[in-house]
Amino acid sequence: MTQQITIQHSNSEIMSRNIQTSCTIVSIIIALLLFFQPVTAQYNFTDLESKLTANKKDIGESFCIMINKDGKNIFTKTVGEFNPKTQAPIASCSKWLTAALIMILVDEGKIALEDKVSKYIPLFSKYSKGYITIKQCLSHLTGIESEPIKLSTILQRNRFSNLEEEVVDFASKKEIESNPGIEFRYSNIGLNIAGRVAEIVSKKGFDQLMQEKLLRPLQMRNTSFSSLNAVNPSGGALSTANDYMNFLTMLLNKGMFNGRRILSEQAIALMYTTQTNGPMIKYAPKVAAGWNYGLGVWIQETDVNGVATVVSSPGLFGTWPLIDQCRGYSFIMFTKELISVDKRDVYLQIKEIIDQQIVANCK
Repeated sequence: MTQQITIQHSNSEIMSRNIQTSCTIVSIIIALLLFFQPVTAQYNFTDLESKLTANKKDIGESFCIMINKDGKNIFTKTVGEFNPKTQAPIASCSKWLTAALIMILVDEGKIALEDKVSKYIPLFSKYSKGYITIKQCLSHLTGIESEPIKLSTILQRNRFSNLEEEVVDFASKKEIESNPGIEFRYSNIGLNIAGRVAEIVSKKGFDQLMQEKLLRPLQMRNTSFSSLNAVNPSGGALSTANDYMNFLTMLLNKGMFNGRRILSEQAIALMYTTQTNGPMIKYAPKVAAGWNYGLGVWIQETDVNGVATVVSSPGLFGTWPLIDQCRGYSFIMFTKELISVDKRDVYLQIKEIIDQQIVANCK
């Protein structure tokens, strides 16, 4: 009888443990389901969906739009042939990448923003361009005459076989329209000069250097500046929405990506520091009218103290990457439709809709 009671008691203990174990497992599963539930649940992008559908004619028949916050994509929509892995030319969105590469070299002590270009390319002194600095190259303040960026000027670059030839042409054949640092003229000149300086100090081709210092560390496997003609640091990159979003995520995460330091916080702050004012701007594309410029990036909005809160780098072919510092999100519209003033309005309206869902943290 005693043995029977003992056995019954043991069975009760086992059943109790089994029940407790089952409850624990269920609790863990519920917690995991809550943790891994779609991050978009807290956002309602119905109005954004409607806006994209209503403006498909302006945006284009094929596009990919992505919004990323806290390292996670909270919205992705693809239309037509585009998806997050589709590679396409990104035109002037390339400038942001090039400026970041130059700032990596600054972080490493290889160059300084106040260095004169003539330190590395003496030919600039011979043609009265000896005082142009690397910082002025990154902010379109070289003073060198330039033409507005358009398809025809992009095609004309094919006559150069390498970046060195093009930069020699800038030094020897382009006139000076103003002293360096005085007048802003948006063009491919400054960033390409800076790109050539990067080649000289590293003793590597621009695309190879870009791959080593920025693209591979950011796992941007489908991004390249490779070209059969002269590489174009200002507008020659091919990329994807996924790749470029990695770049934006790194910037939004204060220079860190997957636990690795890519850029210093100081370097990013310098990129976002306004280098221009209204009267200085003698030429800017209509899509950027009213904005100022930092280092390789447009300052789209600032706070009351003049600190950049929204920065972007729209390209001629319609791709528009953007970071909202206050709301802590990055955004990219990836397409290959030529950008226009009408599209600027649509893109800004899209941002307004996004902003309604994401609370700003700036005071």
